[in-house]
This record gives sequence, structure tokens and C-alpha cells, in this order.
Amino acid sequence: MGIRILCLGEIVGKPGVYCIKTALKQLREDHQADLVIANGEGATGGFGLGKNHSVYLHKLGIDVITTGEKSFFKKDMVGHMGKASYMLRPANYPPSVPGRGWRTYTVGEHTVAVINLLGQSDFSRVHLSNPFSLLPNLLERINEITPLVILQFHAATTAEKNAMFFHADGKVSAVIGTHSKAITADARVFPGGTAVITDNGRCGSTGSVGGLEPAVEIRKHLTQVPERSEDAWDQLEIQGVLVEINHQGKAEKIETLRVPVEGGDTE
Repeated sequence: MGIRILCLGEIVGKPGVYCIKTALKQLREDHQADLVIANGEGATGGFGLGKNHSVYLHKLGIDVITTGEKSFFKKDMVGHMGKASYMLRPANYPPSVPGRGWRTYTVGEHTVAVINLLGQSDFSRVHLSNPFSLLPNLLERINEITPLVILQFHAATTAEKNAMFFHADGKVSAVIGTHSKAITADARVFPGGTAVITDNGRCGSTGSVGGLEPAVEIRKHLTQVPERSEDAWDQLEIQGVLVEINHQGKAEKIETLRVPVEGGDTE
């Protein structure tokens, strides 16, 4: 039997954290997942990830927490990123930035490498190095350790994500797209043995605007006046994908998951 890896969509606000607390343990057992990876950069108020939330999510059963353009939106993450072995920030940040862009994790008798990369399109606040040219350099080192490699590609456009699929096919076990927080219907395994999906969705409210209260987000568009976003609690779900990888690092299957979650604090 190969390795089963559960890759969860972006965790958005308190509702997203609630979904993980309520349903992750059973979900992991039901699918016999060997490793759980999740994008956590929306867990603290929908914008960024604070230290306390990262520690809590890890205790709830998330083995690897990836980030993106909002890696350091919360100040306490600057000091915490480099100390937490379960945290990843994009590898194409400058080398002097705290933290790691890839790490290896022991899964039974096997070693799985997880890489976090940030796309270049439509991110006005950060301007990182080219993820396409960086990936082969990373793989030169990683492939000396293990052939089982998961690439979490946090990118804004479907075009850039799909270009990465072809670029990485046969070189990594899976490319999991994040950022848009809307699960896509294109999960598949490429000819070279790489499982892909453009976006693996979100954990939190699906009756929302990207996990946030619709009325507030609509008002921002109408008035152009900034205001604080609010959590949305309608139609809670855990979304993500389950990837099955053989011992040679080739993906054999990828399936999307949408698991409704009952309850939640709506105050």
C-alpha cells in the first residue's frame, strides 16, 4: 500500500478552525490519511495566521501548515515561523527570511517532502523569485532524500497554476493549487504520474464570499471604503483532496472531498 496524503483547502477564520476541530479527526480516520497538509494563512480573521492559531491547528492534527502571500501578516509569525517544524512559508522568499520553504516529514517507513511556492501573478504586496526556475534547484537536493514530493503552489491565476502542472509533471508526486478558496473540478493525474488540482477549496463557510460574511464584502465593492471583514458561518464544510502515492513517488489517484460540518458559533 502506498502513502495517502490529505491536502485541505485554506482555513478561513473561526469557522474554518471550528471545522478542523470538529471533523478532522474522523475525516483522517475514515480515509486512513498518513499525512495532513493544510493552507492556514486565512485562519486568523481571514487574513494571515497568528502563532496561537498555528499551534492550535497543529495540535488538532494538521501535520504541515503552508502559507502564501500573507505569510507574515501577523507580526508574531515572524519569530515563530523558523521555530515551528510544521510551518512552511514559500520557498521563493529571500533566503534571509525566517522559516523554511520545504521540509521532510517521516510517514511510517517513508519520507515525504513538502514544498511551498508562491506564484508571481497578481500579488502586489510581495515580489518573490521565479518559482519555475527555483523548483528544479530544490528538487536536486530533495530527490537525494526522497521521491515522494508534494508541491503546494499558492497562486492567483489558473494559467500560472496550470503552467506549473506541466512544468512539474513527472518531477513531483502532486501539485496542489491554493489561494482562490474555491474548489475546482479538474483533479486528475498527469501522464508523468503527478496528481494536480487548480484549487483545493477552503475549510469554513461555503455560504459566503471566500469564507467571509457576504454583506460586508458587497458593501466594500459598493462604497470602496475599507472595513473589517467578518466571519461567515453558513454551510460549513471541510474541502480538500486525498492523494494516493506509490513508493516510487508516482500518484495513483486523486479525489476531491467535501465534508459538511454541523453546528458552529454564529454569534
